[in-house]
Amino acid sequence: MSDESEKVVPKQELHTFVVRAMEAVGLQSDRGSVLADLLVSADYRGHYSHGLNRLDMYLNEIKSGTASKENKEPDIVKESAGTALVEGNNLIGPYVARFCMDLAIQKAKTAGIGFVSCRGSNHFGIAGWYSLRAMEQGFLGMAFCNTSPMMVPPRGTTRTLGTNPLSLAAPANNGDSFVLDMATTAVALGKAELKDRKGEPLPSGWTVDKSGHETHDFKNLHGLMPLGGKEESSGYKGYGLAMMVETFCGILSGGAFGPFVRQWKAFERPANLVSLLLFGQCFIAIDPSQFEEGFTDRMQTLIDACRDQPSADKDPVLVPGDPERNHMELCDKLGGIPYHENQITFANEIAATYKLAPMKTL
Repeated sequence: MSDESEKVVPKQELHTFVVRAMEAVGLQSDRGSVLADLLVSADYRGHYSHGLNRLDMYLNEIKSGTASKENKEPDIVKESAGTALVEGNNLIGPYVARFCMDLAIQKAKTAGIGFVSCRGSNHFGIAGWYSLRAMEQGFLGMAFCNTSPMMVPPRGTTRTLGTNPLSLAAPANNGDSFVLDMATTAVALGKAELKDRKGEPLPSGWTVDKSGHETHDFKNLHGLMPLGGKEESSGYKGYGLAMMVETFCGILSGGAFGPFVRQWKAFERPANLVSLLLFGQCFIAIDPSQFEEGFTDRMQTLIDACRDQPSADKDPVLVPGDPERNHMELCDKLGGIPYHENQITFANEIAATYKLAPMKTL
């Protein structure tokens, strides 16, 4: 059951609300539907930082002209049998990213692997949504995105790299799978925002103030720590992973990278500068049948070896993708997605701003 302070929203109700909101700022319904698919999936899988919580950002991207609502498509700048470079033309991020992953899947079907690097895109939401598209075809899927600089490197004071998420989805047997979907910062910024929205302090190892020192107060938040937190607890590893993502995305594509990516929610930038500051992304699809037979069996064996070991306490050992699977089962039992009452208030404020009917809850 959901907590008494939570409200349950049917998935289709959330989807319709997102499409209506994006139509209110002039985005075509087919592109709003792609965004809605992404946001519903994020919250259904339990990634609340990148679902409904991000709707206002996408609305502001379109309303301000930071992202284009023109009726055009991403362009393939150059390609080979297994690779492609894509120009996103400043379209809304999920629309560009879905195009790129579908292109990678198409190439994997013929070449065994598809590797697509993209520039000129915008925030694409949860990376796992794209890697799962490849996995649904029986492939391994990988997705990466550089983002607005929010990470302060170990020993530093300047926001230099983004949260730079990465994902790998790999199929196992009987619908089982390994689905890694993570930021290379200790947390995504949205998780800190949700803590603030709920009136809770920030945990240790998440954020730093302007002096580069740890803070637990959202009002003092200047930047995010890399995965691992402080240097002595291996923060340099998350820092290195973030630079790897920059290499695949901004560096390889010829797009913006590192501190030169548009600042977070900087919607006021002049249109003629936007193309130089947009996000880069990378998508990989791999056909495991081009390698040794029995991939899903071996993947399942590894998953089982992790899950089936004795636990240190009463909680079972999980593999990446299990928390999401558990959350989806909860949503299915509830008949929708449970939201904290403050998140519903947030959605109602959006509805009032754009003169929309509010979402219906169960």
